[in-house]
This record gives sequence, C-alpha cells and structure tokens, in this order.
Amino acid sequence: MSATIRIGTRGSQLALWQANEVSKQLAERGYQAAIIPFKTTADKRQDVPLAAIGGKGLWVKELEEALLRGEIDIAVHSLKDVPSIIGDEFALSGFLERADPRDAWVHLNGTSIASLPPGAVVGTSAPRRRAQLRAMYPHLRIDDIRGNVDTRINKLRAGLYDGAILAAAGLTRLGRASEITSYFSTDEMLPACGQGIVAIETLSSARSIAGSLSHAPTALAAHCERGVLQKFGTLLDCYSACAVHATFDDGVITIRAFFGELEGDRSIRVTRSGRDADAVIDDVYRELVDQGAMNLVVTT
Repeated sequence: MSATIRIGTRGSQLALWQANEVSKQLAERGYQAAIIPFKTTADKRQDVPLAAIGGKGLWVKELEEALLRGEIDIAVHSLKDVPSIIGDEFALSGFLERADPRDAWVHLNGTSIASLPPGAVVGTSAPRRRAQLRAMYPHLRIDDIRGNVDTRINKLRAGLYDGAILAAAGLTRLGRASEITSYFSTDEMLPACGQGIVAIETLSSARSIAGSLSHAPTALAAHCERGVLQKFGTLLDCYSACAVHATFDDGVITIRAFFGELEGDRSIRVTRSGRDADAVIDDVYRELVDQGAMNLVVTT
C-alpha cells in the first residue's frame, strides 16, 4: 500500500461526502489520504434506467478494476450499491457506523404521500420500493427516476414527478434533511440491504487499515443482511424486488426480509430472531424459500 492511502470514489456529491468521511477517520488514526474520483459508466448514462445498463454494480465494478490496476488502495461505496457476491480477490474490510436506514418521502409542498390523488406520479429507481409502494398505494403511478440528489429534487421542481422517495441517510449527509416531508417506518418500507452504511472495499490481501475504521455493530448488520441475499447465489439481480434489514436489541438479532414481484402483487415478508447471526440468516432464508421466494426471484 502506498504511503498516502488513495481513496477511490464516484464523483457525486454524496459519494465524495462518504470518501471525505473515510479520509477524516483515517487522519484521526494518523494516516494520510488522497481522494481520487472516478466517473463511472452508470454516472455517464443518466438517460436510461439503471437496470438496463447493468445496475448499481457498475458503480462498484469500475472501482474494483482500479483496485486491481493498483490505481487506488481502497474504494468507498454505499453498501446498498455493492452486489451481494463480490470476487474472491476483493474484501469489504470496513464499515462506518450506520446512519438512518429509513426511506424518506420528499414533496415540495409538504403533502403526505397518503394524500396524493389517484394517478399522481411518484419517482423511485428501486424495485423493492416499487413493490412495497404498490401494496400500500395501488392508486399511484410509480416511475423510474435517475440522478443524484440535486438532479432528483430538480426533477420535482420541474413538475416531472409529484414526489420522490430517497434514502434518508443521503439527504441528511448532504445537509438536506429539511427537505424531507416524512419518513417511512421500516415496517412500512423495508430498507435495502446495507442502506445507510458506508463500506470500504480493498483487495483481500490488504484489509488491515480499512478494518481499523470498522464499527462492529454495523459490520454485524452488514453480515446479516448480505448473508440472507448471498444464500440466493447469483439468482438475484438489479431487477429483484428484495429488501433485508437487521436490528439488535440486548443481544438478540432480528432480521426482516421482503421479496416481491417487480410488476405483480405477490410478496413475502419474513421476520426471525435469535442470538446466533448465522442461524438467524439460515432461518430467514429457509422461510423465504418455504413461502415461495424462488418464484419471485427475477433472473435475466
């Protein structure tokens, strides 16, 4: 590893916030760091749905290639963007303390989503949000929305959407929490696996420095949430409407999972608890399969 730790990141405002936070925490431990932004294919192609060009994994893949070329020492990601299975040559070596994992409703006039009239247009790019929204508000129209936070808010101002759903953590980190109209509880809208978590990826042979930044409860949440999805191997893709969220209370681990149809009405919700993380992961996976999750998994 170089004397100065080179941090690879996307160039969006939120990604740079995350990279700067990692840099700050490295500095607190006596390390020098330099941030190296990349403009990925997914960032360049804002004119098409993300799933159509390979999904969020594109953001990760191009930073992984920079790791392999030796251009950077660590890559910083939003964990929810990282595919559940990564190559053996890579490791998720550190996890910053989790921020608010909930989804947020943004309406420029402060109107609640429950008050929207039939046919109102809600913007979201996440299949799992679409599936959960359809169950709660079948009278609304749900359209794909791309772009960073500024772009999405500007699309609301242009009248392209009546409202949008964004991750609360991103809005808060960018100092835009005041634009949040309301929050969805995790019972209403189960968050994406890893939502609110900043992950540090390294080569498998260079984990130690990133590991020194890791927040143990967040690392356990990441293990639980990703562990459920990893049970499905390569069956899940960017079109899969699934969500997993782990919480902890006095040593008890609770994992909740949601699987739904991308355009249909069928869905499954599972909640299991216990003190052994891997046992709870297994329990959640088995119950999902028993309830028909394999029939809801979308493959391409």
